[in-house]
Amino acid sequence: MKAIFALGTCLLSAAQCLPSARATASSGAEGTRFSIDGKTGYFAGTNSYWIGFLTNNKDVDTTLDHIASSGLKILRVWGFNDVNSRPSPGTVWFQLLSSSGSEINMGPDGLQRLDYVVQSAEKRGVKLIINFVNNWDDYGGMNAYVKAFGGTKEGWYTNARAQAQYKKYIQAVVSRYDKSDAVFAWEFANEPRCKGCSTDVIYKWATDISAYIRSLDPSHMITLGDEGFGLPGDGTYPYQYSEGVDFVKNLKIKDLDFGTFHMYPDSWGVPYSFANGWIKSHADACKAANKPCLLEEYGAYASCDIQKPWQQTALSFAADGVSGDLFWRWGDQLSYGLSPNDGNTVYYGSSLAQCLVTDHVKAINGSGAV
Repeated sequence: MKAIFALGTCLLSAAQCLPSARATASSGAEGTRFSIDGKTGYFAGTNSYWIGFLTNNKDVDTTLDHIASSGLKILRVWGFNDVNSRPSPGTVWFQLLSSSGSEINMGPDGLQRLDYVVQSAEKRGVKLIINFVNNWDDYGGMNAYVKAFGGTKEGWYTNARAQAQYKKYIQAVVSRYDKSDAVFAWEFANEPRCKGCSTDVIYKWATDISAYIRSLDPSHMITLGDEGFGLPGDGTYPYQYSEGVDFVKNLKIKDLDFGTFHMYPDSWGVPYSFANGWIKSHADACKAANKPCLLEEYGAYASCDIQKPWQQTALSFAADGVSGDLFWRWGDQLSYGLSPNDGNTVYYGSSLAQCLVTDHVKAINGSGAV
């Protein structure tokens, strides 16, 4: 999902920002089910692309306090923030991409902001999915690499210079948090697509990148971050292979630990009833691969009536391929006002949060799925 947000600075030194070290990962997969802190089953969570760009540590802590107290266990965050020119002082950015020499920002307005999110999540038992690049142009994305190294977005996956810098960035991020038990999984990209490409392009790229991450960190899980396109089904757009994604083929990649799929009927031009078959198709594919599926993003203009049945359907496959869901997206009251709202935001303490968070977590716990 696309997003826009104002950026800022870190208030701590590097030593203060760095998360504490842990010996082993506390999250994993057992067949088609996730395991977190010794419990195996189905887990609820959410997305917050903006939390790593906050400049007030109290805002980070407050947000994670609310997420944890709500019973949500998994939080997906943007671990990227790419620029092509150096921003003004006080602006948060993680990586400057340039053909004359790229730079990864380790400073207080750089990865130290993400450090604090990891540190705060560790203290609260929240597990993070950390993403390395965006398919969309928000926060730089693949297009920022194209501006620096040439080519096209479709060619990004095979652009040697772009991939070399992408791997450098992965190494920089993974090496900071590879001992943290806050990491649920490393994720290659937000909604990777290669329109009109052979599905071999993303398949080969994902095979290479997953093996590279595994060489850096053998403990934490690895996933692709795709929307779940390309699999047997009713033949509508999301089931097709036109975006260069083959969900079933990608699931077979040895170093990918679980599959992700997203769900936006409004954006995809399909009815809301499409969701039930979409969830089942992915559950079936993951069950066949003996890997968990995560419904990683879903939204329908913040509607309880529409989204609650989706949650119920996903939970019904808790023993048959789907092991969690993360709604798009979390909203909260911050020191400067409300966090961004794209129409899908579920704000803490709202009636919508009662329906899609409190009631959902209660249903999971009551189902015996954890």
